[in-house]
Amino acid sequence: MTDTPGHGSNRWKRFDDWDDRPLRRDQFAVEDPENGFAAFDGAADPRPGLTFADGRVASMDGVAAEDFDLIDAFIATYHIDPDIAAEAMAIPSSQLARMLVDMNVPRTDLTRLARGLTPARLAETVAQLNAMEIAFAYSKMRARRTPGNQAHVTNAKDDPLQLAADAAIAVALGFDEIETTMRVAQNSWSNALACCVGAAVGRGDTLFQCSSEEAEELEIGMSGFTSYAETVSVYGTESAFVDGDDTPWSKAWLTAAYASRGIKMRCTSGAAAELLMGFHEAKSLLYLEARCLCLQRGMGAQGTQNGGIDGAPLAASIPGGVREILAENLLAVWLDLECASGNDARHSESEMRVAAKVLPFLIGGSDLICSGFGSILKYDNSFNPSSFNGEELEEFLVLQRDFEADGGLTAIGGDAALDLRRRAIDALSHVLRDLGLAQASDAMKRSVAVASGSNETDSFSPRDVAVISTRIREAGISVLDVIRSLHRGGFVPEAENLLSLVKLRVSGDYLQTSAIIRDGRVLSAVNDPNNYTGPGSGYRLTEHRRRELAQIRGVLDRDEVLRAEAASEIREARAIRYRTMGPATAGTDPQEIVVGISPAFGTRIFRTLAGHPLSAVLRALRAGIEQGGGRMRIVRLLHTADTSFLGLSAARLSGSGVGIGIQSKGTAVIHRADRLPHNNLELFSNAPITGLDHYRAMGVNATVYARGALPEPVVVPATGDALGARFHARVALTYAIETSMTEDDAAPETVEITFLEDRA
Repeated sequence: MTDTPGHGSNRWKRFDDWDDRPLRRDQFAVEDPENGFAAFDGAADPRPGLTFADGRVASMDGVAAEDFDLIDAFIATYHIDPDIAAEAMAIPSSQLARMLVDMNVPRTDLTRLARGLTPARLAETVAQLNAMEIAFAYSKMRARRTPGNQAHVTNAKDDPLQLAADAAIAVALGFDEIETTMRVAQNSWSNALACCVGAAVGRGDTLFQCSSEEAEELEIGMSGFTSYAETVSVYGTESAFVDGDDTPWSKAWLTAAYASRGIKMRCTSGAAAELLMGFHEAKSLLYLEARCLCLQRGMGAQGTQNGGIDGAPLAASIPGGVREILAENLLAVWLDLECASGNDARHSESEMRVAAKVLPFLIGGSDLICSGFGSILKYDNSFNPSSFNGEELEEFLVLQRDFEADGGLTAIGGDAALDLRRRAIDALSHVLRDLGLAQASDAMKRSVAVASGSNETDSFSPRDVAVISTRIREAGISVLDVIRSLHRGGFVPEAENLLSLVKLRVSGDYLQTSAIIRDGRVLSAVNDPNNYTGPGSGYRLTEHRRRELAQIRGVLDRDEVLRAEAASEIREARAIRYRTMGPATAGTDPQEIVVGISPAFGTRIFRTLAGHPLSAVLRALRAGIEQGGGRMRIVRLLHTADTSFLGLSAARLSGSGVGIGIQSKGTAVIHRADRLPHNNLELFSNAPITGLDHYRAMGVNATVYARGALPEPVVVPATGDALGARFHARVALTYAIETSMTEDDAAPETVEITFLEDRA
């Protein structure tokens, strides 16, 4: 006997299959606390502790005040509330952990206690929760009741026309915030103006950020183009701060500078930043992030962007890293900070890992579920690919629908999308021309309007954009100039939307914790606090919102099935004629194979799930039966649409005692009169992949069974595709049409068929 090639391998070939999976492109790291690779238990993590002397912190987490580094000193001075600390630190971590998941303990009690807890005590507490408990506690502790989402709007060319069009789309999809950045740093002013205009198309409720060098970003904000910022980065070790030429005090000053100009402000921190920078001090990701978050609360920032962020891929490479990311988000909301909960930098090549990571936040809600959902294609995402990008946007919409969970987004139709894109492009083109910045041609505008990404556009080059950006900055153009220009150009709704946002900024209303704008009204932790206290409380979908979530593309109903079949009916009318010949009786011909067709076969349904015309299926069956020396007789069965009973009923009418039952969707059986209903001879259940050759072979085999012999069963090779997901909705609707046509005790009818093509 000759060995089959490959059978001599010394490796189980399943590993080859696993090697081909996207997961294998992820890299994983060994847990190594001494070198900072520890999610929860760092080699140098301190034990919690807090003492006071003369009303001041004398020691914190095992460090005496005289030995404090910059971070300790800032936290001891500005985060620790001496009036609460003794009470809070006296509560064991295990009890605090249980309080976090106890729906009877109000959120406000816990946020009050957090003001008296040290970083080590905070980290020690949440570390005791498993992933499910952390997710539940996060849902309970987040600041604002109504969830929201944030988008990235960028492109590889920094093309302003595309930015405006994509910003308008992001707004229409429901993003509460949009953020841009540049491939070329000097293009920041152009990007800011383009997104500012685009975000005013359709509605004026979306906050906007231009992520740039900190001083320039503040300058752009002071010109009125942007309405929020989140680029003030905070670190958990002193060395990391010093490496960036910063201190907690300089970051606090910058945070205050933004807020003083009416710009919504939050800081950024996330697991593994210190590890990436080489300044981890052998401390765990969670402990260092607890320090970061205590700093941010002490700085007076209303919120944080955390949850790994740029360090998420590294955190996720460590055992427990994704649980740690969840845990640090919980720390953020426990400290009463608005939380843009990461799900930003894509942490894995595995779509399964990506979906699993976002699920707790989608189900439980978050102030901003993604701190950067790539509303554009991956290659256009100048922040690097996000967990979700334009390619996966519809999948996110379906996840919302699946779980009836509000991820902040709403589907948009094709015509509406194109209208919005054209409007945004026209509005920006007018502003560019009106302010003497650039001239966009009709060809440029047309290319951008329909393009999915920048590879398909013929628009401004990066050099053109640099010129536009420089002109904006040098001319001192502000958002008021843009509003006036939009109004002059007839883009009055856009001018009013932008002005409305500027007015809210002047009032300072969206500086409230967790503020977003919905329908022109600020929604925040002040007027929309998360009040979850168990079932029936907290955020619940309204019926209107539930219907919105259900409206995605490709939804099938009975009418759609029948509409699609109506088109096939015309073609089938040219291919086959069915003629009812009266009641069917039992045959006597031992060569006879009765084919029992379902009620809707050729009357309401005209194609199988595989798309084969039913005339072609009958032609294939007849050819197979005749090839086997048999004779086909057609009987329509009206008392049932079940495949097994179709086959058994056909067999009992057949002179040979063997029959074939077939539904209009193509599912078929070979049956014999003496068998139990569901004990057929051969079943062809995978109609979507059953070909005409299979039906022909089915006919042949039926004649073999009729002779009392045993044929080689017909095998329809499966492909491993999710056939249920592709076809089950149509299957159920088609079967419902079939069953609605059945009638109890209805007699079978003999049907004469004529293949019209044979007569031509």
